[in-house]
Amino acid sequence: MALATRTDRRPSLARTVWDSTVGKKTVMAVSGFVMLLYLVAHMIGNLKIFFGPEEINHYAHWLRTVGEPFMHYEWTLWLIRVVLVVAVVAHATSAYQLSRRDIRARPTKYANRKAGRSFATRTMRWGGVILGLFIVWHILDLTTGTVHPGGYEHLHPYQNIIDTFSTWYGNVVYIVAVVALGFHVRHGLWSAAQTLGVGSRSRDRALKTVANVLALLLTAGFVAVPVGVMTGVVS
Repeated sequence: MALATRTDRRPSLARTVWDSTVGKKTVMAVSGFVMLLYLVAHMIGNLKIFFGPEEINHYAHWLRTVGEPFMHYEWTLWLIRVVLVVAVVAHATSAYQLSRRDIRARPTKYANRKAGRSFATRTMRWGGVILGLFIVWHILDLTTGTVHPGGYEHLHPYQNIIDTFSTWYGNVVYIVAVVALGFHVRHGLWSAAQTLGVGSRSRDRALKTVANVLALLLTAGFVAVPVGVMTGVVS
């Protein structure tokens, strides 16, 4: 008589962590911090436009030569892009799955919707959708030039930025996305700190202040560029 054999396997540690709510929140927090670091660096790079075309055009070239001669031309830039794509996909996937899990846990809607979610929490979901769509548009506009208004010039961001923000829709899309980003960072940074165990009752006020200030600085820093073009400061 043949003996029955067990083929069941225990899930891996990584799978167990990912399947847990805490694991997904941790992935969201870590990926969010990765993207936040990029946003700060990106904002600083964008502000170089106020120092003239040579400054920001040279910066665009420098991004492609970082690490040479050890790294080949554009290798560092592509490495950054890959890390960002992984962070965005991990962040969006964990956010979606947590949202679906939350819906399944509450099959009946709140009698008073405000009792279940604050304004900041309600904006996180739609803010994430807006930012996701904006990233696609932003890449097609200023990275590949596919939907760029006017003659796109590779490694000439100064003129490309002026072209984009010389159109009404370019300004509207960008500013709406940046405002959504501000709300996202404001709520997300504080939530991530709680998930990673940094937050506490004694630090709550300080963390919220840091989140508010950083969100405000990012929003103002990014909005400054289209406003500079619209007002003629950058031309």
